[in-house]
Amino acid sequence: MIILLLLLLVILREPIWVFATPGRLLSSPLPSPISPISSALTALPSGIHAGNEEHRMNSNKKMLIELVGAGTSLVAVILCLLCLWIHYRKLPSKSKRKSCKNSDAEKGVALAPFLSKFNSIRLVGMKGSVPIIEYKQIENSTNNFRESNILGQGGFGRVYKARLEDNFDVAVKKLHCQTQNAEREFENEVDLLSKIQHTNVISLLGCSINGDTKFIVCELMQNGCLETQLHGPSHGSALTWHRRLKIALDTARGLEYLHEHCRPPVIHGDLKSSNILLDADFNAKLSDFGLAVADGSQNKNNMKLSGTLGYVAPEYLLDGKLTDKSDVYAYGIVLLELLLGRRPVEKTSPAQCQSIVTWAMPQLTDRSKLPNIVDPVIKNTMDLKHLYQVAAVAVLCVQPEPSYRPLITDVLHSLIPLVPIELGGTLTISQVKERVHPAHSPLSPTPSH
Repeated sequence: MIILLLLLLVILREPIWVFATPGRLLSSPLPSPISPISSALTALPSGIHAGNEEHRMNSNKKMLIELVGAGTSLVAVILCLLCLWIHYRKLPSKSKRKSCKNSDAEKGVALAPFLSKFNSIRLVGMKGSVPIIEYKQIENSTNNFRESNILGQGGFGRVYKARLEDNFDVAVKKLHCQTQNAEREFENEVDLLSKIQHTNVISLLGCSINGDTKFIVCELMQNGCLETQLHGPSHGSALTWHRRLKIALDTARGLEYLHEHCRPPVIHGDLKSSNILLDADFNAKLSDFGLAVADGSQNKNNMKLSGTLGYVAPEYLLDGKLTDKSDVYAYGIVLLELLLGRRPVEKTSPAQCQSIVTWAMPQLTDRSKLPNIVDPVIKNTMDLKHLYQVAAVAVLCVQPEPSYRPLITDVLHSLIPLVPIELGGTLTISQVKERVHPAHSPLSPTPSH
């Protein structure tokens, strides 16, 4: 820009006659050979010569004015372009910084109360937006990973109850990452949970690393997992009909968030009762995102089939195709577990197993048989109409053809009217009383013989 301005000043200071001959920009005329044309011009009368000189001067002035105007316009255009370039160069930078700050702020919402409240937690770094907690503190808080602190066990390790120095209980998942798959699952879970924040998804509080052993620190869910509640020592005795519907509703809400509100959508990929955790009030939250997929584009040839027997959708087993409808199928299995109190796969003989779908499907669609296969713990405690509705939803979810299965949003809207208001639905107490009369209900228990 400075060079252009200097050139313009030089042009303006040159004598007018410099521009008389195109291509000459020297400050003094150069000698040139006499041509026949110039000789002829000298022979012309002086009046004509003077007229030609005047015409030449006028042409020079006109040319100068045009050049000045063009130069001024060029300078103005260049200045405008320079200003625009500077403006747009700064704008993305500011917006990017702002976006990064907002992103970090959003990711840190769940972590901020945790970090600010417990000043004694010793951090040794950050993994993205996730705090890395000192390994020694993890070791001490689990009593050197004592067996009495074990909450559960997964494919790559165990989950321990840990008490931090502030008397704050958390859950610590210990992963043995000697294999590439285990390492990938650890990275995947930390990455996804650091971005996901929802009432019905487990909250990530931090992680820790000690060689090949990795640790994921999450909020503690006091009532453990749904699998233990249903199939453990209590056999579902703490899970009433409405509490089961509440768990089904919470799970559907968590899945809807993953499928409809995450960008890109997230497919859980390993939904099962052991990955549905329950807090002190039996609010359900999805956990274990090691096999989750952040988008639906999987390469069948490079994809390792994974999941849990009994929950895996048929199209995934046959074609390796994993979609949101695969999660819906697994959700249908969980719904059947809540309804029937049976495991997804049960042994019928030492060498043979039977899936809950194969066993239940003929009876689920028969209204006269359905009440007889319901979990004995909740039998005769619900409105028959509600029972039929939940069974119908489960049947749709476990259809072999993915296109016949509903979206999880449709499942959610089907369950909301069946859950009492105080548990997150829209069912009022008056509706419950009108429909359920234990003493005179057709579902009243029959006398035992």
